[in-house]
Amino acid sequence: MSSQPRLVVSAPSSGHGKTAIAVGLLAACAARGVPAAGFKVGPDHTDAAYLGLAAGRPGRNLDPRLVGSHRIAPLFAHGAAGSEMAVIEGAMGLFDSLTGQPEIDGTAAVAAALRAPVLLVVDVAAMGHSLAALVHGFRMFDEMVHLGGVVLNRVASPRHEEMLRTALDDIGMPVLGALRRGDLPAVLPARSQGPVPVAHRTVEAIRAVRRLGEAVAGALDLDRIMALADTAPALPAPAWSPTDALAEATGEPPVPPEQRPVIALAGGPGAPYTYVETAELLTAAGADVVVIDPLRDETLPPGTRGLMIGAGLPESYAEELSANRRLNAAVSRLAHDGGPIIAEGVGLPWLGHDFDGRPMCGILDATATTAAQTVAGYREATAPSTSVLAPAGARITGYKQHRAIVGPRAGQVPAWTWSGGNPEGFVWRQVHASQLGLHWAGAPEIARRLVAATIPAGGRVPATPIAAHATVSPSAGHSATGHSAAVSPVAGHAAAVPLGAGHAAAVSPSAGHAAAVSPVAGHAAAVPAQPPGPPADPDEDPDEATLSLSAVTIHNQDQGTATPAQ
Repeated sequence: MSSQPRLVVSAPSSGHGKTAIAVGLLAACAARGVPAAGFKVGPDHTDAAYLGLAAGRPGRNLDPRLVGSHRIAPLFAHGAAGSEMAVIEGAMGLFDSLTGQPEIDGTAAVAAALRAPVLLVVDVAAMGHSLAALVHGFRMFDEMVHLGGVVLNRVASPRHEEMLRTALDDIGMPVLGALRRGDLPAVLPARSQGPVPVAHRTVEAIRAVRRLGEAVAGALDLDRIMALADTAPALPAPAWSPTDALAEATGEPPVPPEQRPVIALAGGPGAPYTYVETAELLTAAGADVVVIDPLRDETLPPGTRGLMIGAGLPESYAEELSANRRLNAAVSRLAHDGGPIIAEGVGLPWLGHDFDGRPMCGILDATATTAAQTVAGYREATAPSTSVLAPAGARITGYKQHRAIVGPRAGQVPAWTWSGGNPEGFVWRQVHASQLGLHWAGAPEIARRLVAATIPAGGRVPATPIAAHATVSPSAGHSATGHSAAVSPVAGHAAAVPLGAGHAAAVSPSAGHAAAVSPVAGHAAAVPAQPPGPPADPDEDPDEATLSLSAVTIHNQDQGTATPAQ
């Protein structure tokens, strides 16, 4: 049984200020000395990173589409262990969904799964008594969702606030805070920087979180909000455990201590560029996980035998990736020496020849250019062949968000195929590179396969001291609090959906899983993929979901343009 106090911070739609409120609420709790935990609904690495910075432990993601609805409560219980206040920031509006199926992956579905009360943040700058009708509609729309209070944002004046409070009092809805216009400072770094300011523990990011905490502490009734969170009932689901998840998925014991390989994980001292559970699963599988920052570190950690590059690293840092020539050369040597590398998101262009004309690692025979629009959406992908990541035929749900267009789109051995789309990504030797990002909590076998792929045929890993890099150490529901030394995995979140009937399948171990697809034509150079040519038109997928600053649009394959979604 899990009884952590918790609440969901949501809004009628994007743009009402819920991210700033959620971050500020966690920062205000931390300032009071209240142990807190932050979660983000959906696949967003950036918001999760700032929630983690505010709480003093890594932020986590709760994504039913990636991990399966049945894992949401266990992953939450794992990540919230030891906290006295858990804040779950919603995605989009309370009843919205990027996939059009809010009953599966919307914020309301997560709130219902966690039995968590909802705090609704409303931008009331242009609203009067109609606020009561809006809030009443949200309260009555879904009987499985408990709307426990409202925060008024961008109130115009004392008289305006009094009118709004009266309107909500008439329908019996508590107002748990009110912020005037300008009270909530727009201080969070640009989203194009992604989680990097948190990973680097920049002064800008730390100051932004502190200012939001001060604003929330001064305008919201923290005692009543914490009392609301305390009304959440106990969750019957047991907490997720990386060790148990691996044992259940593979039935294999972890690598013996004397054989533990060093696996480098892309990130910074403040946050990894992937979901926290990735590090936890690798550690449980028997690896010594060491953080490597592709933007700053010029060498791989001593003794590195494998590398994981998560999808959280933004494409906007292509210039810094290119400039780090020593690290690029080291990664290239690892690949050509047969070391396993799993690359997601910008990791694919980084392993290619060049990105917007800037030289990269040169491992894969691919180039990338930045397009005008962002491609974003979930994919149910199938592995066309056996690789370090998956056996042939395995199916899994992932999420992609990128502007980089890679040409050719796939190598001679693609990483993934999916219905209605062309093959995508590259498999070469023990390299698996794709723009699709996965959450490993739903497919723990991936961690086992990566660790197994690092162990030589003789079965022993040379002992090498770990130094000069941050190590990732598992802890019982707690993580390191902002020290530049370590990024501690804290339990639980979204992942790939398990292999099975009717599900986006998890990867299952197969014989020889340590051996990836054999080198193409026996060359130790880049993959001789499809004949090089100009990058393809935006992602070549029908019904490709794309995001712009103004609206959600659907890619029109016939016209090659983006048109507003209906």
